[in-house]
Amino acid sequence: MRVASQVFLLLLSALATQASEGVVLLHGLCRTKNSMGRLEAALARAGYCVENAGYHSRTATVQELSDEVIVRALSSPRLASCAKVHFVTHSLGGLLVRSYFNRHRDPRLGRVVMLGPPNQGSEVVDFLRGWWVFQKFNGPAGLELGTEKGSTPNQLGRVEFDLGVIAGDRSINWINSILIEGPDDGKVSVERTQVEGMRRQLIVHVAHPFLMGHRKVIEHTIGFLKNGEFDLENVSGSRRRDHLKSI
Repeated sequence: MRVASQVFLLLLSALATQASEGVVLLHGLCRTKNSMGRLEAALARAGYCVENAGYHSRTATVQELSDEVIVRALSSPRLASCAKVHFVTHSLGGLLVRSYFNRHRDPRLGRVVMLGPPNQGSEVVDFLRGWWVFQKFNGPAGLELGTEKGSTPNQLGRVEFDLGVIAGDRSINWINSILIEGPDDGKVSVERTQVEGMRRQLIVHVAHPFLMGHRKVIEHTIGFLKNGEFDLENVSGSRRRDHLKSI
């Protein structure tokens, strides 16, 4: 079954190689590119050339990871013919994009959608980063994600690209949620996913680990890449509790 799925993705990728627009996918901390598989397939079906960039998230700092993975992704032969390249990220992946484009420019950069990004850090890191197990499991980048003024997320500043943020307000980790102020997705609060300069924030009732595979989130992501807006009217399954914020 897995082989068939990989063949299917290769076929979709082959069909999309002539696409004028590409998308780089960046997974989160302690995850792999497989976690972005549903999103990868949906974007390929939508006509994008997709580079699902895997990286070892626990081995280096945010800046080191961003320079390694984003340079490699933008240099991919799969994206060579694309006049525009978008980014879709989950969790830590959003900070890699912020770090890289805070220091570099690429004329092909299009829109960015971040799913559950700790754009202002997470209280979970504040509480747990002194624990040896947390340090061992999350690596250098994970230790940078606190909420203090000097933390990496809070030092990166405003974004200068076209950004839509999708935040979850459902948690399946009540222990983490005790540590987090306000509505949260079990890892980061809705408020702390915001960053100055973003175009829109969409709040959905989805937990952090499931954002990138959720059908409605995927539809909203594709809609933002195409139109620069989240469309609550035309995405099936959108509820009254789903709502938009601007900043």
